[in-house]
Amino acid sequence: MKYLISGGGTGGHIFPAVSIANALKELDPEAEILFIGALGRMEMERVPQAGYKIIGLPVRGFNRAQPWKNVSVLIDLAKSIRQVKKIIREFQPNVGVGVGGYASGAAMWAAANMGIPILLQEQNGFAGVTNKILKDKATKICVAYEGMERFFPADKIILTGNPVRQNLTSGIKNEKLKIKNLLIIGGSLGARTINEAVIASLEKLKANSQELKVVWQTGKTYYDKCKAAWEAAGSPANVECLDFLSDMPDRYANADLVISRAGASSISELCLLGKPAILVPSPNVAEDHQTHNALALVNKNAAVLVRDAEAAEKLIPTALQLIQDEEQLAQLHTNILQLAQTDSARRIAEEVMKIAK
Repeated sequence: MKYLISGGGTGGHIFPAVSIANALKELDPEAEILFIGALGRMEMERVPQAGYKIIGLPVRGFNRAQPWKNVSVLIDLAKSIRQVKKIIREFQPNVGVGVGGYASGAAMWAAANMGIPILLQEQNGFAGVTNKILKDKATKICVAYEGMERFFPADKIILTGNPVRQNLTSGIKNEKLKIKNLLIIGGSLGARTINEAVIASLEKLKANSQELKVVWQTGKTYYDKCKAAWEAAGSPANVECLDFLSDMPDRYANADLVISRAGASSISELCLLGKPAILVPSPNVAEDHQTHNALALVNKNAAVLVRDAEAAEKLIPTALQLIQDEEQLAQLHTNILQLAQTDSARRIAEEVMKIAK
């Protein structure tokens, strides 16, 4: 069987795509898998690192603020679709899998028009533009949230959850750690608002050194600024300031409370691990989908929401109060765990194989 997988632009699209590919390989060791991505984007580096071949397209996103600049975008889109058709004629896939992003739009559109059945995977609680455009061409659509009938035909929807990093549940808890552990994560590039909120409250965090340990992942973009602020605050020993966490499973295992953006992958990980969380949705994403993701949990009392605009004054005080409230932490743990979808990558891979056959 030959599988064509496309999507990317962000880790939120790439993690699920690679997880689905890995699951396909487990179920079908003879599988031939080819990825299609966008030139210059993250997937062109991450997919080969995961051991898969990828071909890049010159496709880009539309400029919504300055529509007159979209003539060249449309030219590149037409070029990309022509290129995909050539790839499909040569590779002859049995099925296409689209996980969202610009490349996915061009690749799945071309595949469907050439008679290749396609499966879409939608990570967010508010469907992305690419998947909404492709919905009528898809055979099946795998989703992570209930209520997606408002975007897609109900008979095509399968609730599978989002695939997460394969080793996530392998973390080991340090039983010697007798104080509360707060994990602050902003993604691989970092989250400006979260970092600024921590910088503004370093003295408060330092004052709680007897009962609190803080792991602060700043992201590469903001590390120098955050490290300088941490040093200016006297390098508080109970606050660990890092640009990247290579031992994520262990960090999660030890966390009593997590502060995070509300990207689809992050939320899926928190649900699977049952971690109490304060979510700060990024306002800089299409259709404000992170707020929709967060509200799906908040409305079931499975997470706490702090809006981006209020983070500077509210985020750390909310965290300091919540982390000492055993009853609320237990309630959040129970409720978020009930929203977990396990074995998502394998379930999606099984659907892909059914379509391929």
